[in-house]
Amino acid sequence: MADNFSGKRCVVTGAGSGIGRALAIDLAGQGAMLALSDIDETGLRETERLIDDASTNRIRFDLLNVADADAIKAYAETVQESLGDADYVFNVAGLTRLGSFEESSLEAFEAIMDVNFWGVVRMSKAFLPQLIRTRGGIVNISSVFGVIGFPGQSHYCASKFAVRGFNETIAQELEDKGVAVTSVHPGGVKTNIARNAKLDAHPVGFQSREKLEKKFDKAAITSPEKAAAIILAGAAKRKRRVLVGSDARIISFVQRLFPARYPGLLRLLLPSVKD
Repeated sequence: MADNFSGKRCVVTGAGSGIGRALAIDLAGQGAMLALSDIDETGLRETERLIDDASTNRIRFDLLNVADADAIKAYAETVQESLGDADYVFNVAGLTRLGSFEESSLEAFEAIMDVNFWGVVRMSKAFLPQLIRTRGGIVNISSVFGVIGFPGQSHYCASKFAVRGFNETIAQELEDKGVAVTSVHPGGVKTNIARNAKLDAHPVGFQSREKLEKKFDKAAITSPEKAAAIILAGAAKRKRRVLVGSDARIISFVQRLFPARYPGLLRLLLPSVKD
């Protein structure tokens, strides 16, 4: 890949693991200036260790909880003061939870929305003045579960559908201001999100954490590094939608053709979605 991000000021949340870490390492290798954050200090320090020798001009690491509105506002100001106006913001931080809507508490639902949806909205809002000045890009991670519904994931799907709707709307609003908005929909990517997931009582389709992790490992067909490369290629081309993985492409295609019948069809086409 060409160094499309050389010298660009890139902000990445969720940089302590998975796709966020892979994006950070790739961007560092391209010579980007980086503002990397995560709520997990141990993971963030490991990312720092991994990119220590990478070619980069300036880099900062910050603990950040994207559910904290005041912290995000202060963070945007700090990044601007230390690095200058952001060229790209990659909103990767997220979490999931397993459990039926009946069994899940409203507090659990709200916690997922606060990180996955409001975190994206808050970060996009806080950095928007900078991105308008640089005519930069917002890259927001939705999910393949922002394209289809899935049992046991009502909170996660709701948050990711919301991110998708948000992305597609502000992409139209910001086009005349020169800001690109990319909605990213990964399929199964080898990250720790399932291992870090909380399980509500009697989660649909999962009798134990062991079965959850086994199913996730089977479905995770794309490496974080490959996912990062696909995302960066899409962002560089200012694409409005990026599907990550062959499974994401199949799911999106089937959902468009059969919006009411896709659950049964996907169970036939993709064995990884079976119980």
